Amino acid sequence: MTIDVEVVATSSLGDRSYLAHDGQVAVVVDPQRDIDRVLALAGRLGVRITHVVETHLHNDYVSGGLALAKVTGAAYLVAAADAVAFHRVAVTDGDEITVSGRLRLAVVATPGHTFHHLSYVLHGPTGPVGVFTGGSLLFGTTGRTDLLGKEHAHTLARHQHASARRLADLLPDGAQVWPTHGFGSFCSATQSDASESTIGRERSANPVLRLEADDFVTTTLAGLDAYPTYYAHMGARNADGADAIDLTPVRPASADELRARIAAGEWVVDLRSRKAFARQHLTGTLSFGLDGPMSTWLGWLAPWGAPITLLGESPEQVAAAQRELARIGIDRPAAAATGTPRQLAGGDASRLGELTTATFADLAAARDGRPPHGLPAPDVVLDVRMSNEWRAGHIDGAAHIPLPDLPHRLDAVPDGVIWVHCGSGYRAAAATSLLVRAGRRVVHIDDAYAQAAAAGLPTVTTDKEDI
Repeated sequence: MTIDVEVVATSSLGDRSYLAHDGQVAVVVDPQRDIDRVLALAGRLGVRITHVVETHLHNDYVSGGLALAKVTGAAYLVAAADAVAFHRVAVTDGDEITVSGRLRLAVVATPGHTFHHLSYVLHGPTGPVGVFTGGSLLFGTTGRTDLLGKEHAHTLARHQHASARRLADLLPDGAQVWPTHGFGSFCSATQSDASESTIGRERSANPVLRLEADDFVTTTLAGLDAYPTYYAHMGARNADGADAIDLTPVRPASADELRARIAAGEWVVDLRSRKAFARQHLTGTLSFGLDGPMSTWLGWLAPWGAPITLLGESPEQVAAAQRELARIGIDRPAAAATGTPRQLAGGDASRLGELTTATFADLAAARDGRPPHGLPAPDVVLDVRMSNEWRAGHIDGAAHIPLPDLPHRLDAVPDGVIWVHCGSGYRAAAATSLLVRAGRRVVHIDDAYAQAAAAGLPTVTTDKEDI
């Protein structure tokens, strides 16, 4: 019987969990909070989960590890050095865990992403198969080192370099690398498009295995950008031990209740695509389409603990958003409603709005004094991408406020007609809806930033923030 490793991907958060099994028993690594996916997978495979392991106390999501261990009766392995408020099997560097006669784990201390980070080498009958690296060695990069505070980032970066080198020295080139982060997660120092890797591939391509320590530390720290503010709540929640997830339906809201919540300035969120939102939406609502990283951006922008109301085309859409939000600790939305914007408005057409949209070619024409029919000339072009994106290149003369800062800096946006863009259109839709809610006149540039230069718009690079 071979050892198989199944991936449970959470693409919206850029993370992966794993289920490794020998056909009879299984170990689960870094499970997300919605453990029903893991239980269903184990059921389909006909295997019994006997061990659940954490590579570290996660900063980007609420772990389902404790709940999964309770439901299955599995041993729950957490670093002995981590202070937690629940019973666990405390493991440390050098420990070996026998899962079955054919499957065992070897614990390797790999500090860097956190101080007490562990990796788990998976051994089969013939030797090491691969390593679960959590936030240590990722595909083409490493986990970021500043999540425990900027004051620790330099020290952890040096640890990260040593840890990656240790794994590379310990394992053969053919050993698989199974990271938890790095698929769009803000826990990753940089991003990679790879879907799988081995120690050998990382040895030839990963900067941590190609650069000397000083160069790696300098490069890594220079590339770090902001990360979601809700991360501040995840580590503490995981140290306390998260309870079971509650995915029962959210309380429905009437049209009158929606009107009251919008009037109160609450976060009433439209989950439809940004194009559907642009065509028609309930005035005062905010665009965070479920077709993009909704939970990351909504969790980042909305004040922690603020009531959130979800609007969807169907109960299934609301349920999907509820699951996404529960993964980052937003357990129970305040209310929800489904239907068309007109239905949500109670038939009152005066409560409906639409967005003006454009392309970068339209912006170029407007800047040349010939705006396309129906489009107002821009008084300001607002770039809401992150600072690293801005520094790498931006439209000459544009203003810059990263999307996470916008709710607190609406007053800093210059007067007049605002044309808003990001990298693809998703973040710009959220920014546009925030500005429209604040009473501003906005054009949403729903276009890929790569088209800016193609449209003839001059771009520049600078370290200076515009506003």
